[in-house]
Amino acid sequence: MVSVFCILALGWLWSAVARGFQAGEGLSDAERLLRELGADEERQSLEKSELWKRSAGLNEQTCTSLPGVESTLQNSTHSFTFRVRTMGSLSLAWVGDGSGVLLVLTTFQVPLLMMRFGQSNLYRSEDYGKTFTDVTHLINHTFIQTEFGIAISPDHSGKVILTGDVSENGGFRLFRSQNFGMTFVPTDLPFEPLIQILYSPGDSNALLTLSMTLDLWLSEDFGATWRKIHESVCLVRWGPKNSIYFTTNNNGSCNDKGMLELRKTADYGRSFTIIATSVYSFVLGGRFLFASIMTGGGTERMIHVSVDGGEMWNMAQLPTVNHEQFYSILAANQDMIFMHVDDPGDSGVGTIYVSDDRGTVFSKSLERHLYVTTGSDTDFTAISSLRGVYMTSILTEDGAVETVITFDQGAKWQPLRRPQNSHCDTDTSTNRPNRCRLHIHASYSTTMKMNVPMLPLSQPNTVGLILAHGSVGDAESTLFPDVYVSDDGGYSWLLALRGPHHYAILDSGGLLVAVEHTNSPVNQIKFSTDEGHCWHTYNFTSDPFHFSGMDSEPGARSMNVSLWGYRNDFSKWVVITIDFRKLLSRDCTEGDYVQWLAHSTDSSGSNDGCVLGYKETFLRLRKDSVCWNGRDYAAAKKLSPCPCTVDDYHCDFGYYRPMNSSECVEQEEIQGRPLEFCLNGTIEQLQTSGYRKIPGDQCEGGFQPDRKETNLRRMCNINTPSQNPLTETSSLNAAVVAMVVIAILLTSAVAGVWLVKKYVCGGRFLVHRYSVMREHVEADKIEGVDDTDAHYMETGKAQYNEDSDQDLLE
Repeated sequence: MVSVFCILALGWLWSAVARGFQAGEGLSDAERLLRELGADEERQSLEKSELWKRSAGLNEQTCTSLPGVESTLQNSTHSFTFRVRTMGSLSLAWVGDGSGVLLVLTTFQVPLLMMRFGQSNLYRSEDYGKTFTDVTHLINHTFIQTEFGIAISPDHSGKVILTGDVSENGGFRLFRSQNFGMTFVPTDLPFEPLIQILYSPGDSNALLTLSMTLDLWLSEDFGATWRKIHESVCLVRWGPKNSIYFTTNNNGSCNDKGMLELRKTADYGRSFTIIATSVYSFVLGGRFLFASIMTGGGTERMIHVSVDGGEMWNMAQLPTVNHEQFYSILAANQDMIFMHVDDPGDSGVGTIYVSDDRGTVFSKSLERHLYVTTGSDTDFTAISSLRGVYMTSILTEDGAVETVITFDQGAKWQPLRRPQNSHCDTDTSTNRPNRCRLHIHASYSTTMKMNVPMLPLSQPNTVGLILAHGSVGDAESTLFPDVYVSDDGGYSWLLALRGPHHYAILDSGGLLVAVEHTNSPVNQIKFSTDEGHCWHTYNFTSDPFHFSGMDSEPGARSMNVSLWGYRNDFSKWVVITIDFRKLLSRDCTEGDYVQWLAHSTDSSGSNDGCVLGYKETFLRLRKDSVCWNGRDYAAAKKLSPCPCTVDDYHCDFGYYRPMNSSECVEQEEIQGRPLEFCLNGTIEQLQTSGYRKIPGDQCEGGFQPDRKETNLRRMCNINTPSQNPLTETSSLNAAVVAMVVIAILLTSAVAGVWLVKKYVCGGRFLVHRYSVMREHVEADKIEGVDDTDAHYMETGKAQYNEDSDQDLLE
């Protein structure tokens, strides 16, 4: 995935806003407590200044120093200064994979009476940000709008699109490049764009966008020509096989949620099919199409799911929510769905449900799941470095926030183990032992304005490795969380760095880098070659600067890291790029790797390492090996099947597994009642022993609980999308639809979950925002949701919505 970084140098304005943030009404007790603890970073910094005076690592006495670090890295350190006006912005985008091409767009824009005045400059690097060339002349010195930024093709083909504002000449102009930004071709647009250009995930020559008049425009030749394919469009996104899904309104307004139509085209807008009506919103995740429909006279909503692109819908077996509650899709992959359902009342907690392989029958996975009552942020984190692993936070019965983890896709959850090298307050451990546990800070903590500059970080090609901010004990430790590292996917943790840091993974985990998060100027970077056990320091400049953020090529394979910040005033932004390749001068050989069994907890057991039906044995780099994995490195692995056990099963519909228990028990509210649910238009009665195999689990033989379904062949007495939904086939030459079906069962429709914050710059890219306050606003991509293309937007608003349907469904 290409990433884009927006550096907003908003100066004193943003600083004042951040310092003046006050706790709002409607907060839960937990939120108010956390916000009070983290509301004023500057005050905390003064009170706790001694916490910043800490060494690079915690194991200096046992760590071996690396010879020649300073001289080697000094010869591999490069600096460049961008002249950015105060109140300007600076955006970065990587072009291609392994190309070394980085584009930087500096933008300055101010309103002037009824007009806007803007200026932008474009810079290009071919060596991973070590040197830059001003290439503004390639775009004829045209002003490029910040909200559209730089649109990069997702297929690493080198395609780039900039949207220029030439309104003084009557419109907008695209600058298109197919050679990694070496040259650009200007093309005038026949409309005023509302959103950034959206690439098709299957064909980077196919583009979509919306106009200010809510018209949907499409290009099949990489923006050279455009044609309007529909009017009154509210939401749009690419689907599989170049299909397009979008909602339309009938009265010129997209604010009438629950009154929209969901349409689909599979031939680039030459014909359309209405796949649902009375739609509120929709989202694609994994192989599932989600829909949220209004029921109960427009006061309640139910999620509907389709696995065939809207041809057939099934109502998800979840509690109905009212207008004060919301759904949130936390993760979706090819096998299953994690869904958060808000508890009634302003409780600040909800319940996580997990689906079967149809995405229809959900069972309870985790209660008291913590979320933000004024939004939809949770700590739910997919660990991409090991399969089946997710972390999140719950609110315990005694009001404590606690991190829990699952290693089997939500079948069981358990608290994190406390790191052996961490300290817990004596009073806390004696009187409240449950609070002497490791708590990982994620989106919930950043929303509460905690001193957490980065979210948990993991990468698919760094097996088992996780970096995260955490704290052990009570409130005092949450003021200044430390950096913890896990090298086994979350089973065990190591206290790695004292105090908050920015961090990054390089060389597929062979190198970790970190910079202290502080209000003072910095000139030091810390790095580790043994997955966070030992840290070394390097003074990268003799002239410290105000650090704003760190950037490296997406994918964690690069050996270059760029540090962004400013000196003197906000108009002089500096990038210092460090190439660590010469530090790891030796290529890794076979002897540098060791076998490692994932999910291993008991080496004496025959089923040790069996998770989701099989074992995985990897070849991983030895911690004492200082060598280069290389860009083509992939952790070799061997798979071994396992016999089925109770651990290979989720609890079935109507059952749940209590914390720290393997047994599925019946939910109290349905004891003694038949388990009936609507599936494929009929009521089905479920006869079960309480277990169903986890979607994607590949175990063989062993434990096989009985499970039967009896189809009662009765039509569901609920509102659900029709088996043959109201459809409309039209073409450019068609006159009217021949038939209008009246009074049909379609009180149905569609809804889902907004992926947004992460797209701050208005596009499909993962976004970091750097400001003089160094506020981290990166939001991790929800696993599987919009994984083919992250263009999910709402018109009528200046920015994207949250990644839940709370805002959409109120």
